[in-house]
Amino acid sequence: MSEENLTAKNEEPLPEGLQRENIIRREVKTYVLRIGRMTDAQERSYNELSPVWCIPFENKKLNFVDIFGNTNPIIIEIGFGMGDVTAKLAQENPNINYIGIEVHKPGVGKLLSEIKKRDLKNLYIIEHDALEVLEQMIGDNSVNGFHIFFPDPWPKKRHHKRRLLQRPRTNLLAQKLAPEGYLYFVTDWFEYAEFALEELNQTENLENKYDGFAEPQEWRGQTKFERKGLNADRSITEIFFVKK
Repeated sequence: MSEENLTAKNEEPLPEGLQRENIIRREVKTYVLRIGRMTDAQERSYNELSPVWCIPFENKKLNFVDIFGNTNPIIIEIGFGMGDVTAKLAQENPNINYIGIEVHKPGVGKLLSEIKKRDLKNLYIIEHDALEVLEQMIGDNSVNGFHIFFPDPWPKKRHHKRRLLQRPRTNLLAQKLAPEGYLYFVTDWFEYAEFALEELNQTENLENKYDGFAEPQEWRGQTKFERKGLNADRSITEIFFVKK
């Protein structure tokens, strides 16, 4: 009998609830790696700057003071796309530290070029699965805000399990937030907004700052995906929760 089969035979089966949590949080990916060609500029930026501004994935907690050299608030953006809003916010808020998590290399290369062009000192990138990053690298009660702007809505019902904003994934986000930290979600897919609002309402230690959907946060700026949604006549819906 192989070692793998022996281990499986001797292990106690997980309770049904924990099995679901394990499947939702670890085995079901919230993204697919789409093949996208990097431009020459993006590739140059990636090769030149990723050793400086990309934090390698490791199974150990980050020390934000070691990374940024200060104790400023920490904002994590999950899935920054091409990073246009990410770079804008980092430039406008030098007293806030930002970490962008993204798996698509063209977007990473583009944001790296913006970091260099804008001479940003308060923005780093982790190129890895966001859920694994949160579980392995981010300490509990350590994040002052999560930005989740226009994630894949996974509109087909059979794909809803891939959506980022659903329990127990929202429990993990709440676990990492510091008291009074916030989770700010924006989508152009209204059914996903309704779905996410219900899941967040049922997430322990999170409280809606608004009565239902949030007012537009003027400081955010407009992303490429937002413009695409508006051009397709889809409304923009925002959600803003705070940790109790």
